[in-house]
Amino acid sequence: MEGLHTFWQVYSNLILGIGINALLALSIWLTLSCGLLAMANAAFMGIGAYTSALLTMNAGASFPVALAGGMLAPTLVALVIGGPTLRLSGVYLAMATLGFGEVVRVLILNAEGLTGGALGLNGIPQLTQWWHVALALALVLAALWRLRVSRIGRAFEAINEDAVAASLMGIAVNAHKMLAFALGAAIAGLAGALNAHLTFFIGPNEYGFDRGVEILTMAILGGTGGLAGPVLGALIVTLLPELLRGLGDFRTMVNGAILVLIVLFLPKGLWDPKRLRGWFSRTAH
Repeated sequence: MEGLHTFWQVYSNLILGIGINALLALSIWLTLSCGLLAMANAAFMGIGAYTSALLTMNAGASFPVALAGGMLAPTLVALVIGGPTLRLSGVYLAMATLGFGEVVRVLILNAEGLTGGALGLNGIPQLTQWWHVALALALVLAALWRLRVSRIGRAFEAINEDAVAASLMGIAVNAHKMLAFALGAAIAGLAGALNAHLTFFIGPNEYGFDRGVEILTMAILGGTGGLAGPVLGALIVTLLPELLRGLGDFRTMVNGAILVLIVLFLPKGLWDPKRLRGWFSRTAH
């Protein structure tokens, strides 16, 4: 028991970080499942983190209220910006949402009186416990699984395959895209709120371009064919830097090389249900 306690003291933040990253990967998986290459998840995470932190530090709000605020704020922002941005598609949507993320970062930097500017927010109450992250991940997975097998999930899949054909079939394409965008923002905001109350400190640079690319990498690496893919991708992207720590200055290079090789040879990600079913059928014979 003492060894387990020591292990948890040393690696608890890493383990909880895997859960938070899994939430982020699921948030972008949701928009990808609707055919949206939206890269605003890092910004939504930052909005959720700062909103929840300010609620607990300045308003004395309870932790559940702070989490709810951290989800609500980015959802409302997503509904506001979704109208003009979701008319775009592909790389243009990615560029627009990346630009929005930079706008959020600059606003946080300039609102020094409220957000602490470049210095960030210090002294955030460390309220996040392991079961908060576990429960949040379980609830999000259950909700997304239920959504995926529902009528809305089938509409998402149809839009992802061919938005024009889906529209001709009577599916409200714009409304479903907005729903996916807003729900993804809520999940990213939840991850940000949990992370803010875990790390004691948050700063604007945590929610910039690098974090946005990392979130997309987790989803693509794990595979977007199922809910297990983003979780697997989050596990690998979070653990790789730690496993390669002994390589010193070469760690980043080897880390990147491994990710590139996986993407090149497994373009649909590590978790590809069709490939796995084929592999199991061959081994069975």
